[in-house]
Amino acid sequence: MIINGKEYQSVWVEYSAVLMINQNKLPYDFEVVTCNTCEEVAAAIQNMTVRGAPAIGAAGAYGMALAAEAAIEDNFRNQLRKQRDILLASRPTAIDLNNGVRFVYERAVKWIPDLMHAKIVAMQAAHEFATKSAEDCRMIGVVGQELIEDGMRILTHCNAGALATVDWGTALAVFRMAHRNGKKFFVYVDETRPKLQGSRLTAYELQQEGIPHAIIVDSAAGYFMQKGEIDMVITGADRICLNGDFANKIGTYSLALLAKEHKIPFYVAAPQSTFDLACMNGRDIPIEERSAEEITHLNGHLVASPESNGFNPAFDVTPAKYVTAFITGKGIFKPKEAAQKIHL
Repeated sequence: MIINGKEYQSVWVEYSAVLMINQNKLPYDFEVVTCNTCEEVAAAIQNMTVRGAPAIGAAGAYGMALAAEAAIEDNFRNQLRKQRDILLASRPTAIDLNNGVRFVYERAVKWIPDLMHAKIVAMQAAHEFATKSAEDCRMIGVVGQELIEDGMRILTHCNAGALATVDWGTALAVFRMAHRNGKKFFVYVDETRPKLQGSRLTAYELQQEGIPHAIIVDSAAGYFMQKGEIDMVITGADRICLNGDFANKIGTYSLALLAKEHKIPFYVAAPQSTFDLACMNGRDIPIEERSAEEITHLNGHLVASPESNGFNPAFDVTPAKYVTAFITGKGIFKPKEAAQKIHL
């Protein structure tokens, strides 16, 4: 991605440290956070310094590589297993985290007792996972931009951009490729309460790319659909089940229902790592519950009734019947065939 005229990825490695763009600071400040240990990577994932399913998958892979680098000869396997579990517990809904962590863990432990080789293999595996993820997202843009026509008005929810992946994005990869191919279109950006990833991050990425857009409050989506001002919805995903049900940022299910009612195509853009072949349907997806303070406070300031409690699920599940198709790096597939097609 381009930020202030310079190319960045959301997460990368320098001198055996994991670096990541601090997404809690954007768009007001640009800060790069350095993580020297697996525990620091896990904390950055949990507190959303890095966020977005493919991005935390890559961060988890690199965190596992740091764990291998720090492990000592005695109980090497047990140390890796402990660090693996710490990473996996940092955010439970997005399957990419599980895939990235296990990809590195399984390759590292194969080389026990040759510990030096295991450490080298762990970092190579992390780079492999992150590189494949970035290329998969680029191909999502190549494939998906064919759906966009001049004059279209497209709604997106949360941030499915390069910040949420290693590079390019998922939904925003489609926008980037279409824009670079000269297509003229407009993006409606849901603010995405309570962390405002849409208004802070998606709008920021679109502005950096020069793509026309406007921010709307989450509850205004139905208003613009009813007025006939939205031609398509494209979101990302955090976990896609075998039957095509998928989890994404809270509020996605409502948008899918609205799109169905107004006969608006609803697309989901996702890389291979977001498909979970072991998850039969949406009922099997664990939903992360975050602190109520995220909805009762804004930047540390109370914005709600002081004595009131809050419920803060981070994700919801949208049934496959509301999805027009999944946009992947291998093609555009109907919900019931997408999981099998993308793993061929």
